[in-house]
Amino acid sequence: MSLAETMRIHEPYPGLFAYYDGRILGKRLHSDKPNWLDDGAYSLGVASYAIVSGKEALVYDTHISFEHARAIRTHLSSLGVTSLRVVLSHWHTDHVAGNAGFIDCPIISNKLTRDTLIEKRKVLAEKDPPINPVVMPTETFEGETALQVGDITVKLMQFNIHSADGTVLLLPHLGVLLAGDTLEDTATYISEPGNTAFHIAELDGLADLEFSRILPNHGDEQIIASGGYPPSLVTATRDYLARLLSQLGEPDLENQSLKDFVAPELAAGTLTYFAPYEAVHRQNIAALKGAKPDE
Repeated sequence: MSLAETMRIHEPYPGLFAYYDGRILGKRLHSDKPNWLDDGAYSLGVASYAIVSGKEALVYDTHISFEHARAIRTHLSSLGVTSLRVVLSHWHTDHVAGNAGFIDCPIISNKLTRDTLIEKRKVLAEKDPPINPVVMPTETFEGETALQVGDITVKLMQFNIHSADGTVLLLPHLGVLLAGDTLEDTATYISEPGNTAFHIAELDGLADLEFSRILPNHGDEQIIASGGYPPSLVTATRDYLARLLSQLGEPDLENQSLKDFVAPELAAGTLTYFAPYEAVHRQNIAALKGAKPDE
């Protein structure tokens, strides 16, 4: 059985495809033991994207396995695509695991993503499941750049949110932001706790961009398939992080469920509740309580 057997393909906008997998109750792809593929990606739901114009395509993240990457390429070939490029949102496992499936294509990242992949090559190769070989970016940029995909202009912008090396894509013709892991529903995953205050400030910068819809890599499948989240997801993410920081000293914080913690956002409809994020919330609290100021 292919690991990509349950992957679903959506087209939220003409020429913009979402390759979504996971959020299937009781199903795991790799192992019953804790592992990044099942617990950090598949159980939460994970998407990669492709922007297609004529015979050209730009793939945003290579998904969670070589099989997923191959399934994406098969789909793009069926559309008549003959020229492929890849952009990586950041260096984490569930965004680069399929790089080997695009080894013959230009792979673009910001410089920090490439440097971090070089630094973490051994760590990634020893993950469960391992990412080996770790296929590196072939081109880098810093800060901001733009690419032309057929008739479509795509803006690449670096943000220090979730991880220091985040890259988001802005599609001005659609007013759509491809957000990678800078935004997540139900709750952002805090991977660099010492930088959380900076991430909050960077979210304000992200909110200043001009877009009307957001497509994150982790979120509700039907919301993604129907066009994505409104800009209020940025505010909801910022408020979640700020509330966590402000309540770290409260003794009952660890006993409060995520559902209760984000009750204002759930009532307003700016977040949707997905129970597996309760574990992410608990990990976030533990990470922040153990963070060093200069981490």
